[in-house]
Amino acid sequence: MSHEPALEGDTARPSDPSAAPEPAAGADSALDAGAAGGPAATQEQVEGLRARLEEILPRSIEDLSALVRIPSIAFPGYDRTPVHESAEAVAALLRDAGMPEVTITHVDEGAPAVIARRPAREGLPTVLLYAHHDVQPTGDPQAWTTDPFTPAREGDRLFGRGAADDKAGVMAHVTALRLVGEELSELGVGVTVFVEGEEEAGSPTFRRFIEAHRDQLEADAIVVADSANWAVGTPALTTSLRGVVDLTVTVRVLERAVHSGMFGGPVLDALTQMGRLVATLHDENGDVAVEGLVRAEAPAVEMPEADYRRDAGILEGQDLAGTGSITSRLWSAPALSVIGIDAPSVRDASNTLVPAARAKISLRIPPGQDPQAAMDALVAHLESHAPRGAVVEIARGEQGRPFLAPTDTPAMRLARSAFRDAWGTDPVDTGLGGSIPFIADLLEVFPGAEVLVTGVEDPDSRAHGVDESLHLGEFAKVCLAEALLLRGAAGLERRRG
Repeated sequence: MSHEPALEGDTARPSDPSAAPEPAAGADSALDAGAAGGPAATQEQVEGLRARLEEILPRSIEDLSALVRIPSIAFPGYDRTPVHESAEAVAALLRDAGMPEVTITHVDEGAPAVIARRPAREGLPTVLLYAHHDVQPTGDPQAWTTDPFTPAREGDRLFGRGAADDKAGVMAHVTALRLVGEELSELGVGVTVFVEGEEEAGSPTFRRFIEAHRDQLEADAIVVADSANWAVGTPALTTSLRGVVDLTVTVRVLERAVHSGMFGGPVLDALTQMGRLVATLHDENGDVAVEGLVRAEAPAVEMPEADYRRDAGILEGQDLAGTGSITSRLWSAPALSVIGIDAPSVRDASNTLVPAARAKISLRIPPGQDPQAAMDALVAHLESHAPRGAVVEIARGEQGRPFLAPTDTPAMRLARSAFRDAWGTDPVDTGLGGSIPFIADLLEVFPGAEVLVTGVEDPDSRAHGVDESLHLGEFAKVCLAEALLLRGAAGLERRRG
């Protein structure tokens, strides 16, 4: 890693929104003429957009609730009909928002994606707005406070699967277009909206899709609305993402299950041997113990341990794993988890020695780590630590590259000014422990484009988890910031080609 993410000083994450830093004196703002080279918004224009947003926000929340009701899970084994219904609903919303060209399409056996376009005037830039309309499976519905696909509002939060990740991203784009759509025609800025339908399932056809639709999707700036903000009241631009490597490991000890009383002792069952193998993946401190993995420079910003414990739901009295600051463990160090095991359930257990066990292992890798090298290192570790008396078989899975963004670019400066005007406080440049592997594909297929990673989530959104929710006050600020960004995009350089 050549440099660390640019961060807003050596400050800790504010636990209280009132503790968020004030805008720096003399900082660029969309209210300052020429902040990003484009038309500057006056205070009156910003407040006019804010007032207009107040009028249309209830409708946007209703539209978001309607999207949440569609169980658009694109995972294998799930009914694809809701995914198609979701694509149709998104297309209708974009037509209603004034986008003149809206199509639903896919490549091969991929899920349906929506492309909406408002072409730029000759010589002016185009902004691509990305989100996805598919969602994660819910897990046990009984663990939810309310039905996962019945949106429920409680105070400032809207609960439901996809309410944050990422149907709120879809609605942020729609709402921003409703705010400034007509003005974009006058400014001549091009806008393309690309709403994918299989991101949660690993975007299996993403690369082929963007190559097949290169002419429709080519842009000068790409806004990926699939990340998170620093805290309620403090926006963030995500400047680094960990990549991901996963594999499936099978441990075999017997040809078949045999009676544990008659044969147990000279041979250890496959679950015990799997446990012994998995235990070698971390050292006594909880750091990943696989040789050949890199650790990037620690970020300058820190997260209070109490905030992390609260947001992650750490059990009281439990020690944290690993060494270094919380943010370094989250953003710039490898992290390894066993995310699934195939084995007999406790309910179905019998007095037999389990002959084989299978586990899926997920490894998050920081910027500066090559995914292929990480995969090779993980495979070599598992093979070299195979327990005596067991056969280890490995099936390699997904590889996704990490991301490190340049932080001082015209599009970044424009985004920061828009965030500052929407929130009334400086945005924080952060890393994210999660992965968005397709960003590397975007940069390769559209090498001239600047990629901005933004988001609608906050630390309590619980994306992918039980009781996922969206903070509606933060959602409104995201919509306003994106509207200001689109309005100022006329001053960005045309970089295509």
